[in-house]
Amino acid sequence: MENTQRSVIVTGGGSGIGRAVARAFAERGDRVLVVGRTPPALAETAAGHSGVHTCAVDLTEPSAPEAVAKAADEAMGGVDVLVNNAAVGGFGGLAELERARVEAQVATNLVAPVLLTQALLGPLENASGLIVNVGSAGALGLRSWPGNAVYGATKAGLDLLTRSWAVELGPRGIRVVGVAPGVIETGAGVRAGMTEEAYAGFLAGMAPQVPLRRVGQPEDIAWWIVRLADPQAGYASGAVLAVDGGLSVT
Repeated sequence: MENTQRSVIVTGGGSGIGRAVARAFAERGDRVLVVGRTPPALAETAAGHSGVHTCAVDLTEPSAPEAVAKAADEAMGGVDVLVNNAAVGGFGGLAELERARVEAQVATNLVAPVLLTQALLGPLENASGLIVNVGSAGALGLRSWPGNAVYGATKAGLDLLTRSWAVELGPRGIRVVGVAPGVIETGAGVRAGMTEEAYAGFLAGMAPQVPLRRVGQPEDIAWWIVRLADPQAGYASGAVLAVDGGLSVT
């Protein structure tokens, strides 16, 4: 890969995939702004990486897009890569859904990436930049997702944004790609309401169903995102790459 320093924004950078992505970019010498709700978690991501800056903000707040754009300009002087990774989940069938949980998922997983990307179009165009939307392999194609349908619907919507923005923004020099992780050991299930024991059981039960016979790690996703940001990947746009050990094609 070319070793040109880039300016990267990673949302949801306080844990899991976002943390791994931020550190992977930082380790190759890029400047990174990690965005999230919890300052201590962001500080942990940045620890030991002088090129990582933090921006504690709730992306569902109306002022958030401008706040992130301002923080990126002050910390890095621009934006080459935007990784829309922040997401919240919530389990339950249709009859059990609560309005607040539904609205939180739509606001964080779908509305926030739209408005943040819109706020950063100028810097991204100036840099001939890249937008990476982190979706989910569970929401690809014609697959169903009972019990997690709202989350899946937001991720399927993000995939459509990826394809649509690639066509819309290509003439402005901006690439747009999606990465669809499979079952990744991030702790997200616990944050969505599962007990530690239930989450461990879920991971253990899923591993034999994956053709590669293991669940993924955040670093598995970070590796691909960093590679897609390389100039040598410069003809890739509009694609959504499943990184799921083959689970989505079983």
